[in-house]
Amino acid sequence: MRTRTIGSHSVSAIGLGGMPMSIEGRPDRERSIATIHAAIDAGVTFIDTADSYHRDAGEVGHNEELIAEALASYGRDTSHILVATKGGALRPGDGSWTLDGRPEHLVEAAKASLARLGGDAIGLYQFHRPDPEVPYADSIGALALLLEDGVIEQAGISNATVEQIDEAHSILGGKLVSVQNQFSPRFLSSRTELEHSAALGLAFLPWSPLGGISNAAELAEQHAAFAEVAERHDVSPYQITLAWELSISSTVIPIPGASRPASITDSAAAADLDLSADDIATIEASLVS
Repeated sequence: MRTRTIGSHSVSAIGLGGMPMSIEGRPDRERSIATIHAAIDAGVTFIDTADSYHRDAGEVGHNEELIAEALASYGRDTSHILVATKGGALRPGDGSWTLDGRPEHLVEAAKASLARLGGDAIGLYQFHRPDPEVPYADSIGALALLLEDGVIEQAGISNATVEQIDEAHSILGGKLVSVQNQFSPRFLSSRTELEHSAALGLAFLPWSPLGGISNAAELAEQHAAFAEVAERHDVSPYQITLAWELSISSTVIPIPGASRPASITDSAAAADLDLSADDIATIEASLVS
């Protein structure tokens, strides 16, 4: 599988988003573990999670624990796999999301995530979402402290604007390595942040790169160009979508969510799919029409 770079880490060009394995509608633990193992078998070396990826109250860190269990039970070396997690968003257990960007919360949340994931430090820790009640610089300052204390190896931000990317880059300097924003054929508004991240040399990690859990199945119907190009290559429209995202910039690393081994195996194959200039032109023309 082709690789890309997140800071000092070389990772697979396609990652795995862990959220579907832990929230509403999640599969049983056995299938989730099998999905993570299938991702590794397919060459995936980047897994994204968050302490808020859970369904019920009282199970904060469910997805982090699941990933740690899957890595421990894989049966072969997994030291090359980069696990990224996030803090600053909370789920009370009623399906809603709340925010807590206070520095003291982020520091404690990161330490709790490290305890669940294991190891000496978190490979990549990301501020999940800006908290309007807390100055952004204060939240990013917590990442600087975590870096200084060795709790995390690298820092990233998520759901950020261009201005916030610049602010975090200024505070953290070369220690900011990634931006994780929503981006897909049905959500193109963060292309500006994608291009800005690329200009700064930051990895851009599209979340919901296939349009989200409830919309991925309708991808071919809503975006006929992806289905057309998929027929040319005799692959799924999902592979074409991910390959198109990879073609935008060498800094893009999509992280499709998965809850079945077959899904991540199909997605991972996009890393080695070459789209022609005509393929890309067909897709791009459909998105602006």
